Amino acid sequence: MKTLLHPSYFPSISHFVAILQSESIVFEMEDNFQKQTNRNRTYIYSPNGIQLLNIPIKHSKTSHQKTKDIQIENDFDWQKQHFKSLEAAYRSSPFFEFFEDDFIPFFEKKHQFLMDLNFESLEIISKCMRMKLDYEKTTEYFHEVDANAVLDLRTLVDGKKDQSQFESYTQVFDDKHGFLSNLSVLDLLFNEGKYALDYLKIQQLIIK
Repeated sequence: MKTLLHPSYFPSISHFVAILQSESIVFEMEDNFQKQTNRNRTYIYSPNGIQLLNIPIKHSKTSHQKTKDIQIENDFDWQKQHFKSLEAAYRSSPFFEFFEDDFIPFFEKKHQFLMDLNFESLEIISKCMRMKLDYEKTTEYFHEVDANAVLDLRTLVDGKKDQSQFESYTQVFDDKHGFLSNLSVLDLLFNEGKYALDYLKIQQLIIK
């Protein structure tokens, strides 16, 4: 069975659990952009708890715009801000310095389209985890899909609705705020390194 997902910005752990446990992946390319979703945001574990990293976008005068047409607002250096936030959150984690050089070029590059950036973030994570990421892309939009052929997990892109809970692992600031589940996969990568892949393969994804 194929699994249908949205490409998002350094996706949540639930996204990668779905990716690793699926026979094949299809990414939604034809949807309309929706605000306040993980299409252009991700969540990390900062010294003060959960921190939102948001990519600013250029707003269109039309009410409906496809996500693949969304352009990033690069008038201010949001990338520098995001990388500084990652440093503050994970500099003392076991694997941040090990992977740091893989991420620096990403945060120095000026992307024009959000969708291109999201796919590049997926590729970086896949490279760091040494996992093969094969996928297809949709060519038209369907509000509903054949449930016998496709597992529709597009709702995972809505972080507020995705309440997935996973087994705990050691986090940098868990002595202050406890374990925080289902953050960006970056949190898992910087804390668990090469063991992240094994972790993802055995988690149970419960869809409500």
